[in-house]
Amino acid sequence: MRRTPPRIAAVSVLLALIPVLPKPGDARMEPAAAVADTATVFYYTKTKAWTTYNLHYAPTGGPWTTVPGVAMERACTDWVKKTVDLGSAAGLQATFNNGTGTWDNNGGANYALGTGNIAVKDGVVTHSDPCADTGGPGNSATVYYYTGTVGWSAYNLHYAPAGGPWTTVPGVGMEPACTDWVKKTVDLGTATAWQATFNNGNGTWDNNNGSNYPLKSGLTTIRNKAVTASAADPCAAAVPDTRAPTAPTGVTASVTDTSVVLSWNAATDDTAVTGYQVTRTGGSQGTVVADTASTVRTDTGLDARTAYTYVVRARDAAGNVSAASTTVTATTGDRPVVESGRPLGGDPRKDPIYFVLTARFYDGDSDNNRGGGQDVKSGNAANHDPMFRGDFKGLVEKLDYVKALGFSALWITPVVLNRSDYDYHGYHGYDFYKVDPRLESAGASYQDLINAAHAKGMKIYQDVVYNHSSRWGAKGLFTPTVYGVRDAQWSWYYDRKQDGFEYDGLTVDPVSGRSYYNGDLWSTTAPSGNTCVNWGVPTGGKSAEGYTVYNCQWPSPTSGMFPKAYYHQCWIGNWEGEDSRSCWLHEDLADFNTESAPVQNYLIGAYDKYIDMGVDGFRVDTAVHIPRSTWNRRFLPAIQQEVTARFGADKARDFFVFGEVAAFVNDKWNRGSVNHSAQFYTWKERKEYSADDAAAALEQYTYEEQLGTGGQPTSDNAFLHGNSYHAPDHTRFSGMNIIDMRMHMNFGDASNAFNNGRDSDDSTNDATYNVVYVDSHDYGPNKSSTRYAGGTDAWAENMSLMWTFRGIPTLYYGSETEFQAGKQIDCGPTCPLATTGRAYYGAGLEGSVTASDFGTVSSASGAVATTLAQPLVRHVQRLGQIRRAVPALQIGQYSTEGISGDMAFKRRYTDPGSGVDSFALVAVTNGATYTGIPNGTYRDAVTGDVKTVGNGTLSVPSRVPVAPAGATGRRRGGFGRRGVRLPGDHAAVPDAGGGLRLPLHPGPQVGQFGC
Repeated sequence: MRRTPPRIAAVSVLLALIPVLPKPGDARMEPAAAVADTATVFYYTKTKAWTTYNLHYAPTGGPWTTVPGVAMERACTDWVKKTVDLGSAAGLQATFNNGTGTWDNNGGANYALGTGNIAVKDGVVTHSDPCADTGGPGNSATVYYYTGTVGWSAYNLHYAPAGGPWTTVPGVGMEPACTDWVKKTVDLGTATAWQATFNNGNGTWDNNNGSNYPLKSGLTTIRNKAVTASAADPCAAAVPDTRAPTAPTGVTASVTDTSVVLSWNAATDDTAVTGYQVTRTGGSQGTVVADTASTVRTDTGLDARTAYTYVVRARDAAGNVSAASTTVTATTGDRPVVESGRPLGGDPRKDPIYFVLTARFYDGDSDNNRGGGQDVKSGNAANHDPMFRGDFKGLVEKLDYVKALGFSALWITPVVLNRSDYDYHGYHGYDFYKVDPRLESAGASYQDLINAAHAKGMKIYQDVVYNHSSRWGAKGLFTPTVYGVRDAQWSWYYDRKQDGFEYDGLTVDPVSGRSYYNGDLWSTTAPSGNTCVNWGVPTGGKSAEGYTVYNCQWPSPTSGMFPKAYYHQCWIGNWEGEDSRSCWLHEDLADFNTESAPVQNYLIGAYDKYIDMGVDGFRVDTAVHIPRSTWNRRFLPAIQQEVTARFGADKARDFFVFGEVAAFVNDKWNRGSVNHSAQFYTWKERKEYSADDAAAALEQYTYEEQLGTGGQPTSDNAFLHGNSYHAPDHTRFSGMNIIDMRMHMNFGDASNAFNNGRDSDDSTNDATYNVVYVDSHDYGPNKSSTRYAGGTDAWAENMSLMWTFRGIPTLYYGSETEFQAGKQIDCGPTCPLATTGRAYYGAGLEGSVTASDFGTVSSASGAVATTLAQPLVRHVQRLGQIRRAVPALQIGQYSTEGISGDMAFKRRYTDPGSGVDSFALVAVTNGATYTGIPNGTYRDAVTGDVKTVGNGTLSVPSRVPVAPAGATGRRRGGFGRRGVRLPGDHAAVPDAGGGLRLPLHPGPQVGQFGC
């Protein structure tokens, strides 16, 4: 996706406003009359809505304050103020700012102010006190402060009435009120507003992140920094809740085979709705009552051709249950030929991942191949290479190839029905409830693929998209009906409407010979109910072909085409700003309003279907473009709920969700923005936000951005304590793991990837779950637009690091043979796919292959046998054997303490319950010295050498590389001969050659202790 640099205009403006200081001897330096004067500056806040206000000023003839100036205090409703000493000056010039780069500098002219009381309101300056009449009879205020998440031994209230002085630090002591609450009642005099902070009397403060707490008279509660004015007494005896929620409305049911997806509008309650009861009647199971926390429910495995009735009731925390909704009936169809599967379960860190673009991997069925509307223009037709070429049948046929490489998890691109000119990749979803038929074949459905992979002990991770749909919207939620004028110029591009024809991606309309548009986005006259602004009016522009371009001809969030109830209404302007989470990132990707309940229900219901099919996890596309609060409130809990309900808590724990938080920078935090950094998404929220998801998203963004990088949580879950493994603490885990974007960006060199990666691990909830890759279908290291081309030596070194360091090694299809190295990853339809990094891989897979185990080939013939004989293939097989033999390399924590040498570390995993205690020393490429390690006998997993450690020190030398003829890339390691070392309690891990003597570069040196 396109990125834009951060804006620096505010800095330029700020510099322009700072006056030139007088030179020594300037007349303005001479003292005036020694009469001190002051100015009290009042500033109107209602039209700014900043969280902090600063006055940046210079007395007449004097210097400016240091940027951003001095903080202003709350004065009265909608006003802040600051009194400044002008010395002998007769006035001042000033600007105002929020402390983080947003300025009010009066159009670049500064504010010229005098002395006394001065009010600045929306650019108008008056000499008055706007708060002079804000006094009143309400001179008492009571504040309750929540202690349950603070844990101090004493609580003090430090405060100042509006216009009055602050109490002496640390303030006044607060009294216990009830469990988890303290309180204090104060006299405000004539003031009706005040500000406060809280502290423990020993230097620890809660000052609302530097902004104080703005309070009013009456009773106020403060809980986890959330202020509730005119609140109920939290210590009053609870009044029993006897009011039931309203009955759910808008209940609808949709049927696929023997599955029913039920959705409804949220109910309301005087406190809060906590869940729903869904009652199903009919079929062989009779009446069944199920609970759910969301407003969508998926029923699977029902009887075929059977009518079921449903009613929904809402419940609250007190157990009150609403009246029943209206009844809805759904009749199932035929039972699917292949029954749903069951996720394999097990720790996902044990399973290396192979990532394929399904449509470009292997063609098992040419009947479902489709070139699309850009087949000729792209040059694919000339290469007899349709964009949709690979399919599930091809994947099923080549599962043994993936297993022979040593991979036990397969990440596949999105499977839902796509719709665009060039949609083979899967990221332009149209019908999220339907599998794209261009991927399926008779006997090779998506369910068949899942079941076939599971039969071989391999997991399926499905790529999913919650952020956006295609430009045609999402079938079943909203689809636009018209874009613009259909004329002779564009008839080649759009089809006429064919009654009775429905787009499915596969079927070709017999009239036009195409299947991509079918007239539903094109018209000769404006349709009734058209909402698009300036429909059919020429824009004044021309297409590449020279055709007239009309308004509404192409999707736009600002055109009125897409209703705000389902789609966001703006373009991203700042890729590190809040708008990147609430605006469109591309014209072909209509951005869902993911804070809208109907959108949430649509997506939850759709992905419940694939969970029920037995997939083992989700790779989440464009995760950063959805607020973390929405993930944590809605989508992640819904995933856990469905897996638990369908397969149990153990399978839910192992269901692997890893997000693409695309931070394309080389540093720890994405240009200083925590909200746009990958590790940020691994954490739960730390405070409560508004019930409305859109409001909560803004609150969460602002709160975390103000806390900044230094205020983020930290974790030692990835790190050893000395040489000891410790149980990780996942209580603050959000449920989403991440692709390791920092290692990915720095994989231009393995050493850089290693050192940068570990630098981010303390800010990730548990980095041992990070998905680690060098390149992908989007970018190479350093945001390169080409596939990795560092050479064979460097590729092998990268792999050695990935298979031994923390995290889950992941390989993009073909990298095991340096497929398309240096080729542009993606150029859209402007060049043939065959010339890109997304080229068809099937030519190298022709023939047959059988894997007897992971990383072990029992037989192979044809082109695939040649592919499997490639040096990097043999290398990745050997690495997989090492990793599977040493538990510490799969799920252990790590440390570099007491170790000298680049890319050298120690790892350990201990499980007293099973008796496993695996300790490994790793040196990638170069030699290393380990000090302070446990004494004992160490066996070299590469050479088989045995060393006895008696003084806590072990050294391993660098190996002189012996490069084979034709080896490419740097000569840092070469293809040195290294056997695979194994722990003493394993006899051997055989390879395809029947021994442990394959050439290996740059091969990690792995020692294991205590297995």
